[in-house]
Amino acid sequence: MRYLDVRIRQPDWMLHPMQEFIRYDDAVRYEELLTWNIQEGAGLEYELFYVEGDLERYREVIKGVESIRDYRIAPIDEESFHVWACQETRPEDRSWRTAFADRNLLVVPPVRFDDDAAMGMTLVGEGEDLQAVLEELPADVETTVEEIGTYDRRGGTVAGTLTDRQLEAASTALQLGYYDVPRTATLADVAAELGCAESSASVALRRAQRAVFSWVLERYGGAVGTSTRSDGPADS
Repeated sequence: MRYLDVRIRQPDWMLHPMQEFIRYDDAVRYEELLTWNIQEGAGLEYELFYVEGDLERYREVIKGVESIRDYRIAPIDEESFHVWACQETRPEDRSWRTAFADRNLLVVPPVRFDDDAAMGMTLVGEGEDLQAVLEELPADVETTVEEIGTYDRRGGTVAGTLTDRQLEAASTALQLGYYDVPRTATLADVAAELGCAESSASVALRRAQRAVFSWVLERYGGAVGTSTRSDGPADS
């Protein structure tokens, strides 16, 4: 069983309005699609996002998106929040998702959105299916293969939440002093030691950190991302 870490950058015409907001406004620094449920027959999809950015600006924009039927915003802290949304599937979304249809593969959550609204995702399946997805995406969709290999997550321990690459990145960062207080190594130092771009090192560390903290807090520290407050559309 193989995995593929890939960055997918869509052209402007294909972007969801919230992706366009991410690309051309600095209000959102980072976003993850944590889980989703697509009802093909009804043309609806339900999604849960984690967002780091300006909640008020985000709410201003999302309430004006025509395809979104309903949403809820739950603050986590001053800089992050969760968003639950129910929306209609747009033709623009189908135009690139068809490359994934009838393939023996899975998308492993989360799907990451950087500040350019490009999607970073991990696909797991047979090599030929992974290759077919890359070949059948529309020509104006930019793809960058970040990593490919044998899927080897461990089970049963906190290390089981990490891939070998994430474990290597976290270990390297720790050894170099990236997690020292005060910090004695930079992200550039970690990337240089790993032999990759800073953006790739950043993604690996973010994913490792979230996986480790989620595993620990779910087992020993209470629910992750809970809040007693929620927001919804002004007319709901």
